[in-house]
Amino acid sequence: MTGDVDVGHLDLADLASVRTFAESVETVDVLVNNAGVLGLPLTRTADGFEAHIGTNHLGHFALTCLLGDKIKDRVISVGSAVYAFGRIHLDDLNWRSREYSKWAAYAESKLATMLFVDELARRGVRAYVADPGGANTDITRDCTGWLHWMGEHRRLLGYLIQSPPRAARGSILAVTRDLPSGTCLAPRFSQWGRPKPTRTRRKARDPVMARRLWELSAELTGCDWQGRGRPGAACERGDRRDRGPSR
Repeated sequence: MTGDVDVGHLDLADLASVRTFAESVETVDVLVNNAGVLGLPLTRTADGFEAHIGTNHLGHFALTCLLGDKIKDRVISVGSAVYAFGRIHLDDLNWRSREYSKWAAYAESKLATMLFVDELARRGVRAYVADPGGANTDITRDCTGWLHWMGEHRRLLGYLIQSPPRAARGSILAVTRDLPSGTCLAPRFSQWGRPKPTRTRRKARDPVMARRLWELSAELTGCDWQGRGRPGAACERGDRRDRGPSR
């Protein structure tokens, strides 16, 4: 394979880093929101967000808004079937008053990913969700308990999960295929198999919740973008951390 590769630093858990990176980019053909954290103890980002929602959703939300019309083709966000267990808490998105659960936090962040893509599609942006299924990566490196153990011994458990190239097939398909905007590509057998367009649960397509989450995300990050023709430069600067919904 030939071609030119430019590498830039980006920390999705730090909005200042996201802004600096977005300002350094002139144009984007395809944006793949691929980064993620899983199974962390209660951790806060540089902006005071709970780490799962802050990295998996708010960081990607800000990056996408900041890039805005620099994105020429489409946006792909990496999802997870675990979203089915998630519930969005608009009144406490950053776990200030709830008893913390790392699994509930991860599921909530992935449901937020689904709703973000759904709202992007509704606003006229070509956007897709790509669910890799079970993948043999080191995403569990910062976990504790049995999930950390599985990550440490993933070579022994390799037959239970897909290799990274196989897990990436959904993202590649989302980049190369012209499908209806908002399509979710997931493994045929939930965690394994070739990706295919998959109907999502109703809560992942709730237009009212998607709009309210967008509004809250814009308030928390200081970034907003209403769709084509409203460039990401409209992102405001300033400290908006953890103010919660103004409703």
